[in-house]
Amino acid sequence: MSSVALKVEGLESWYGESHILHGVDFSVNNGEVVTLLGRNGAGRSTILKTILGLTSKRKGSIRIYGEETIAMPTYRVARLGIGYCPEERGIFASLSAEENLLLLPEIAAGGMGLDEIYEMFPNLYDRRNSPGTRLSGGEQQMLAMARILRTGAKLLLLDEITEGLAPVIVEKLAEVVSSLRSKGFTIILVEQNFRFAAPLADRHYVVEHGRVVEVVEQRELAEKAALLNEYLGI
Repeated sequence: MSSVALKVEGLESWYGESHILHGVDFSVNNGEVVTLLGRNGAGRSTILKTILGLTSKRKGSIRIYGEETIAMPTYRVARLGIGYCPEERGIFASLSAEENLLLLPEIAAGGMGLDEIYEMFPNLYDRRNSPGTRLSGGEQQMLAMARILRTGAKLLLLDEITEGLAPVIVEKLAEVVSSLRSKGFTIILVEQNFRFAAPLADRHYVVEHGRVVEVVEQRELAEKAALLNEYLGI
């Protein structure tokens, strides 16, 4: 397997006639956590959807573990070991938390068992028999993340997982991301909450107008703080 989990070059993408991405370039090595930072509408979530083939048209190059996927249908991309946690979470509201976890197919070997999931997310064990409609926003987010861990995916695309959540839940999600990294997962975070993302990521890609306009390594955060503030208004 390639040491580079994901390499994106010259990526362009459209929703219908709307041209959203204009030549995106970035890469993620195995076991890294990186963020896609930027203001609303910059194209960050579209990058994740384009990687998965969920936009109406795309061109450029997307290599996942060394395999070119730009022409692949979404189901084949997923089977390369990608897990996607969308901003809207997408859990099945009428099913219990445990039924949501049991429903997912295994796309690769090594998916987490329920015991390991419940150890990582104790709240879900307590609410395992509760329907999705009765879960809090934080519990729904935990469930959305837990589901993709059941599939065996090793490259995780996490879209705004902290949005609208209480600080105590955000702190728990930071612990989960750190734990997943220690287990060898590769993670791409689309985040507005820079305080959450900053200590977790090896590298930050700043997205503006459908392009990556700046790359900030973890060691450069202090010296590039003013630049990030200019781009993000943090």
